[in-house]
Amino acid sequence: MDEFNQSLPMILNRALDSVMPPYREIFLRYDLTEPQWRILRVVWSGEKIKSVDLASRTLLAPASIVGIIDRLEKKGLVSRVRSTSDRRAVYIMATAKSRELQSEVSPQITAIQHHMRALVSELEWAQMEQTLVKISHALNDTIPAPVSDNPVENCK
Repeated sequence: MDEFNQSLPMILNRALDSVMPPYREIFLRYDLTEPQWRILRVVWSGEKIKSVDLASRTLLAPASIVGIIDRLEKKGLVSRVRSTSDRRAVYIMATAKSRELQSEVSPQITAIQHHMRALVSELEWAQMEQTLVKISHALNDTIPAPVSDNPVENCK
């Protein structure tokens, strides 16, 4: 049974179960689901994005994206804008209300992230991140992004 407890899926699940509660508290406080949060984080990082690109960036199923965007739109947090050059393309954009939410929530998220990173050394964090990215790329048959020989440099 020890093999099961030490398997990568179990280690990752335990880590996720430990990491997520403070984030989920914030999501609950602002009436957001985790998938909605993922979409908002991506939308907040740029001007506009196609829903198909949102699916790949957030690791959410393309079929789920439409419903999640519908709910975010009803909350007034995103808007859909049809492309003027390609009628099939619809872009998702953050609204003013969404930007207000971002400015309120971002410091809270940053504080959680700083707390989590402070639990281990900078080198340990960099090595963990580099190892997980390496495994992910290897399992997905992708070419990993170039990484520095210095693990600390890779986390910047």
